[in-house]
Amino acid sequence: MSMNIFGAEATEEKAENARLASFVGALALGDLVKSTLGPKGMNKILQSASTGEINVTNDGATILKSIQLDNAAAKILVNISKVQDDEVGDGTTSVCVLAAELLREAEKLIAQKIHPQTIIEGFRIASAAALRALEKAATDNSTDPARFRQDLVNIARTTLSSKVLNQDKDYFANLAVDAVLRLKGSTDLEHIQIIKKAGGKLTDSYLDEGFILDKTIGTNSPKRLENARILIANTSMDTDKIKVFGARIKVDSTGKLAELERAEREKMKAKVDAIAAHGINCFVNRQLIYNYPESLLAEKGIMTIEHADFEGVERLALVTGGEIASTFDHPELVKLGRCELIEEIMIGEDKLIKFSGVAAGEACTVVLRGSTNQMIDEAERSLHDALSVLSQTVKETRVVLGGGCSEMLMSCAVEEEARRVQGKKAIAAEAFGRALRMIPTILADNAGYDSSDLVAKLRAAHYEGRSDAGLDMNLGTIGSMVQLGVTESYKLKRQVVLSASEAAEMILRVDDILRATPRRREAV
Repeated sequence: MSMNIFGAEATEEKAENARLASFVGALALGDLVKSTLGPKGMNKILQSASTGEINVTNDGATILKSIQLDNAAAKILVNISKVQDDEVGDGTTSVCVLAAELLREAEKLIAQKIHPQTIIEGFRIASAAALRALEKAATDNSTDPARFRQDLVNIARTTLSSKVLNQDKDYFANLAVDAVLRLKGSTDLEHIQIIKKAGGKLTDSYLDEGFILDKTIGTNSPKRLENARILIANTSMDTDKIKVFGARIKVDSTGKLAELERAEREKMKAKVDAIAAHGINCFVNRQLIYNYPESLLAEKGIMTIEHADFEGVERLALVTGGEIASTFDHPELVKLGRCELIEEIMIGEDKLIKFSGVAAGEACTVVLRGSTNQMIDEAERSLHDALSVLSQTVKETRVVLGGGCSEMLMSCAVEEEARRVQGKKAIAAEAFGRALRMIPTILADNAGYDSSDLVAKLRAAHYEGRSDAGLDMNLGTIGSMVQLGVTESYKLKRQVVLSASEAAEMILRVDDILRATPRRREAV
């Protein structure tokens, strides 16, 4: 006898129904993003219902973050995609597609009455075998700077080939590698600033050494300054009014009012003198600098830059080696920022301020140009993915081959392992191998090639011992990934397999979905 022990509107889905709901949600999400996979992937338009703003993208994480979901299993796939984006920067679509394919295979096995725990055991055996094969295939050229740089360029080209920058991937790959190598092994991408300016074409984009601030220099200030000593501040530069709430001042003559104003001006003059006492020749403030203090600073020959917003001030402090000050009573305790040259430059029709020869030599700015704002936004996302992958590769220097080669290599290794496994677990291990083979299948399908024929040829090539065989997406044939230079980061591929198999295991374990009663809003 079944009894409902839950409150009104709370629902429960059990066993088969719960599993089916999980599978349906995860597979729908996998099918949604799989058409964006690979160099011939398609774009999606994301339109905001409230603002009408549109985004055109094929970045898996961006698409998944923008979707409002109700299905619990689909949310797990969104989370692994976000983690992949944060951890490595690329492979966000691959991880979601692989997890969905694993669940597609698992659904068939459950229909054959194989227990979910047996499937999970088989998946774990297969996952371990796949990762061993991947590690064995990885190469490390970090001892040879020339070859390592070529590896980095290849990784950047492979990452960018599935993005909007595909047409100019050689140009942007070199730009990204130059920017990352300036970081000297650091993974802190804060030092690389990206400025977006509409106009021109994508190849008008360039890498500029130093830091560019999207603001203008104050009036009457010098427009060019060498050997700058910069005080970076976050302080109010308006005359200090009486800031007690509800306070009133009564004066009996205009002379008294003039005295008050004079006192305020004297107070501001004292503040400006305290700022000038730091021995600086450039003052950057996060807040506005009003006319009177600006004219006082200009008289002292100090360049003023006002309203350098929060991000600008933080990043400027980082790259010039200064600290953000709010009080100016102890000049000896304030750390000033330094740079060799501050000048005004033009990008398109806009004036910007360039800081050259900054203390943090690894700092640089990428200026992105493009015909529309959507184009530039997508170019920024693409470049950010490439920079993230490269900065991780500089740390974990091993690389593997792309173009479906690594997946087929892992799939063959899993099939070999499955032959040695006894019991029903072997069927699950074989299913894991089939799911891995779906990645090259989808790559070929998205390009409009005959995927069955190509994947069968690719599998045969790997069994013949051609371990560098992969899909040549330009010709629609099997080619050598080493000669084509299709290289990917080992860390990226490893993370994709780990995240996808863990997410699939987690969803497979579900046998009950409990939904709480929606919270009622009290009528006011």
